[in-house]
This record gives sequence, structure tokens and C-alpha cells, in this order.
Amino acid sequence: MPFETLSALVVFAFVSSVTPGPNNLMLMASGANFGFSRSVPHMLGIAIGFTLMIVAVGAGLIQMFDAWPPSYTVLKIFSVTYMTWLAWKIARAGPAKSGEAQGTPMTFLQAAAFQWVNPKAWAMALTALSVYATDATLVAFGLVALVFGLVNLPSITLWAVLGQQMARILTNPLRLRVFNWTMAALLMASLIPVLWPV
Repeated sequence: MPFETLSALVVFAFVSSVTPGPNNLMLMASGANFGFSRSVPHMLGIAIGFTLMIVAVGAGLIQMFDAWPPSYTVLKIFSVTYMTWLAWKIARAGPAKSGEAQGTPMTFLQAAAFQWVNPKAWAMALTALSVYATDATLVAFGLVALVFGLVNLPSITLWAVLGQQMARILTNPLRLRVFNWTMAALLMASLIPVLWPV
């Protein structure tokens, strides 16, 4: 891959990873509700899960979807249903009681599996592979995945840190409730392009 193309891929990986989306909104909510250290498995699940998703999609998984077009509709329905459930879970998260955290953060495996129903992750993977892995070889797919793996984790970490810092002002149960409902609403709003594409 030429240096110019690699540089453009790094920029694309950073911008697409650091901008708001379902993963980042959930990480900010996790950082605010559970703290940074308890959100680390969630962050690693996103970074590693998305990296593996890029390789799997590039290696031919997308051809299976193309072979049976209704699978896209099934994926969309499952994605919307699952993200609605996650938004409800975020909205209902409450303040810690008696020094114990209420609820549990997303696990590594849950976060890795979530990439497969995350519309933004699909858009990022398909765009990256079609634009930057033009020779369509496993080496090219692996390089795109590696770049995302190296850029994604530091980018999404910022959102968990932001959430943890916001926890300082979310000590009031009402403010925390407003924050959680706002994060849930934003997560649902991120589905608008999926439900009503332009």
C-alpha cells in the first residue's frame, strides 16, 4: 500500500473511530456509570471485535450476504431491536447504592459481538475495505484491520475517559438520570440513517 494511501487510511480510521456513534456513546455512558477500569473489557471488545470483523468481511462474509439479499433486512431488524434494548438498559442505569455499582458494564464478548449489529461498524468496515483494500487480497484486508486496530482503541478510550470525568458532575441522581436518558436518546438517534436512509 502506497504511503499516501496508508496515511489516508489512518486519517479515515481515526475520524470514523473518534466521532460519535453507538460504540462511543455506550462507552461514555459506561465510563460515567462504572468508571474507566470497569469499562476496559468493553473497550477491548470493541477494538478487537471490530478488527476481526474487518478481516471476516473482507475474507468473503459479505458475499454470503449478497447471495441472500433478505439477510440485510434480517440484520437491520436485529440491529434495531438490540440497540433499542441497549438504549433502554442505559436509560435505566441508576446511581450506585451503598458503595456498590448498580448494573454491570458490557463484557468483552458482548462488545465484540455488538460490532456485528452496529450499523456504523458495518459502514466503516465496508468503506475501508472498498476504498483502501483495492487489490482485495487477505494481506490488504489484514493491513486495513491492523490500522484500525492500532487507531481505534486510543480513539474510543477518549470516550470512556470523558464519561469517567463527567461522573464528577453526575453525583446527583437527577443529573445522572438525565445524562443516561440523553445517552439513550442519542443512541436511538444514531439509528435514523439505518431506518430512513437518505
